[in-house]
Amino acid sequence: IDVTISHWPRLDYTGSDDTIRALCNEIVSTIREVAQINPLFRENVALFAMRLDANDPYRLADFAASICSAGKPEDLQAVLEEKDPEMRLHKALVLLSKEREVSKLQQEIQSKVEEKMSEAQRKYFLMEQLKSIKKELGMERDDKEAVMEKYRKQLAEYPEVPDEVMKTINAELDKLSSLEMNSSEYNVTRNYLDWLCGVPWNVMSDENFDIKEARKILDRDHYGLDDVKDTILEFIAVGKLKGSVQGKIVCLAGPPGTGKTSIAKSVAEALGREFYRFSVGGLSNVSEIKGHRRTYIGAMPGKIIQSLKTTGTFNPVILIDEIDKLGYGHQGDPASALLEVLDPSQNSSFLDHYLDEPVDISKVLFMCTANELERIPGPLLDRMEVIRLSGYDFPEKVAIGEQYLVPKSMKENGLLVEKEEEATDENQSDNKGEEKVATPLANYVHAEHVPSTVGISRDAIESLVRWYAREAGVRNLSKYIDKITRKLALQVVAEDEGAELTKKSSRKSETWTVSDENLEEYVGKHIFTSDRLYDKDPLPDGIVMGLAYTSMGGSA
Repeated sequence: IDVTISHWPRLDYTGSDDTIRALCNEIVSTIREVAQINPLFRENVALFAMRLDANDPYRLADFAASICSAGKPEDLQAVLEEKDPEMRLHKALVLLSKEREVSKLQQEIQSKVEEKMSEAQRKYFLMEQLKSIKKELGMERDDKEAVMEKYRKQLAEYPEVPDEVMKTINAELDKLSSLEMNSSEYNVTRNYLDWLCGVPWNVMSDENFDIKEARKILDRDHYGLDDVKDTILEFIAVGKLKGSVQGKIVCLAGPPGTGKTSIAKSVAEALGREFYRFSVGGLSNVSEIKGHRRTYIGAMPGKIIQSLKTTGTFNPVILIDEIDKLGYGHQGDPASALLEVLDPSQNSSFLDHYLDEPVDISKVLFMCTANELERIPGPLLDRMEVIRLSGYDFPEKVAIGEQYLVPKSMKENGLLVEKEEEATDENQSDNKGEEKVATPLANYVHAEHVPSTVGISRDAIESLVRWYAREAGVRNLSKYIDKITRKLALQVVAEDEGAELTKKSSRKSETWTVSDENLEEYVGKHIFTSDRLYDKDPLPDGIVMGLAYTSMGGSA
């Protein structure tokens, strides 16, 4: 590359122009101002101080431009190319002014950051001093001490904590006091103490030993089921004679819809106990019954310990639903795990894997439900008192529909409302001498804007039972009654508002009462047309009479 270079002659300034002198003084003043604001700029000035000549405008302009970090390369080159001393000083002064503005902005940002940090530090130090002062005065404890105090207060509320459990709790509290709150072991220990102290050790609910009151509660919600009711009344009578109540394991077996699950809650109310329900249908993990080991992440106790903590008592009624549908998998056999739970001779020292301490669940009343006893393992079935519910016959289903299902459905669909308490109290005072079984039907009146004739007659219920719902239970009967009451509610609202309905939904009869005559308008044609396939004897050739049995009952 051939380059032709021509040197400028040395630029010396010998004049005494006042403008140039003023520019020089301004540049020196700006350099001092920026040096006070920006420490880095001050270091550059100190480093190149030997190059500073206030009497030579060229060298002064070059020095000012060289120590500016805010200037672009084009601006610095423009200073070098300028031969006129006045213009050269002007360009250098512009660069210095930019440097001054950048330094001021930097200083403002720095002061804001320092202000925020100092404010946060100030608050932190004041809070720490406040904690120390309150701690010295006994007004406040730190978080760890507050947690430990909470556990001690919780334990003091229990009548009696077993000695073995108390030793474990004290050891865990000592361990908790030596752990850092941010450590993972602290959280594990605290969760363990939450469960140990959350179990209501030897807390018992006040039980009802009044057989009349218990019978009244049982009859209020369920019709029939005399075997179940008698078993509960026997249980109450034995407890009254002995002065203490032991647990019991009862298994209600029968087809769906016979009231197995719903009566368990009524039993708990009749006994004055708390109620807890969980289903084991399809359960294939033993840990759901006996808990997880504490070494696992997210470990927690099983359903039995959870039920005690949830109910807050040691003698609740625990319903184990669908016990005949237990699963089996690689995580163990839950049916075998239930052997310890449902064995009266073993459950006084039930051992949960998570708590790892014996828990007495012998005061618990266990109620199990099943559809088919054949699917329950033999050893498990031997530990339970089985009460078979074969289903309801025709008169019982009609009575259940009339006294329970119809009032319940009409209330849920807004056709009936509960009577006021005053009126109920007056009726009770008038009929003191008579002892009647209270049923839901007597507790309701028609809602506002609902005609007083709205209802379902007895012959309609009989037709529903005979021609539509022949199963052993009353679940399908309840569905048909719900269908009727929903359509009645639609017709009542439509007539009140003057709205038009479809031909299928509109009311065809003049009366609001659903009877056998207009039943098909609400639920359609009969599903069963006859009780017998062949009405006339003798039977046709090749046909024989047989008898079939299924666990579903009815006409299945």
